Amino acid sequence: MSYDPTIYQGAAAYYRRGRPGYSPQLEAVLTEELGLNGTGRLLDGGCGPGVLTVRLAHLFEQAVGLDPDAAMLDEGRRLAERRGITNIRWVHARAEDLPAAAPGPYRMVTFGQSFHWTDEARVAEVVYDLLEPGGALALVGHTVQGRPVPPSPGPPPIPHTEIEALVEKYLGPTRRAGGGMASVRTHRFEDVLVSSRFGAPRSIFAPGTPGLLRDSESVLAGCFSMSFSAPHLFGRRVEDFAAEVRELLASRSPEGVFWDWPGDTEVVLARKPG
Repeated sequence: MSYDPTIYQGAAAYYRRGRPGYSPQLEAVLTEELGLNGTGRLLDGGCGPGVLTVRLAHLFEQAVGLDPDAAMLDEGRRLAERRGITNIRWVHARAEDLPAAAPGPYRMVTFGQSFHWTDEARVAEVVYDLLEPGGALALVGHTVQGRPVPPSPGPPPIPHTEIEALVEKYLGPTRRAGGGMASVRTHRFEDVLVSSRFGAPRSIFAPGTPGLLRDSESVLAGCFSMSFSAPHLFGRRVEDFAAEVRELLASRSPEGVFWDWPGDTEVVLARKPG
């Protein structure tokens, strides 16, 4: 598939503030499941601003963050520098450029809410070859469906439906993605992996944060961090859109505080024998 470099144009600066974090227990769950001990190498594909790369780097001798968006990589570098993390190499490339862009072997390859942007079947087979024997492919994301929803700690939930209506008001009823329209997904990651050399994967869960609170600017940043509502899509009306979102949020929470429940962190895990 061809890559559109405008998919996340202008979104990098909003990503970390606008996206809810993965489970605080993610590192512990992966360590227990895979026996991680500070050795081996990590490849984080479609790493964006290094959300997973920076969190997991200390579990390996070396980490590689790979992404086709240079602005995202710049954000990742800055975050790693601020935290004094020195074992990450940042690679400007697509997953389809593997293995040449970042040769293996790797103990673990992760994709944090990014595998769907790739040629999934092809990339799965490439990753299989990149992994050392016993290595794992981990597709990390948030899952609400089928997971218990905790009670609100008090503040109102983010009015996602109304925000989506504002996006539609400005951009139309069909979801955008870069210079085109977003494709409709009709399959699961499991459907792709079961047909690969990995075979059937399994899902493990790390509990989410039930009391996650976000302010209004974080909620707005979340809008601008999405491919279907990235800042460039609004053109000259971007400030008008932002003003309407802020007005909506103020009407729902004068204090500007919202409860967010992105769900538990799901890891679709596929292992290479060995």
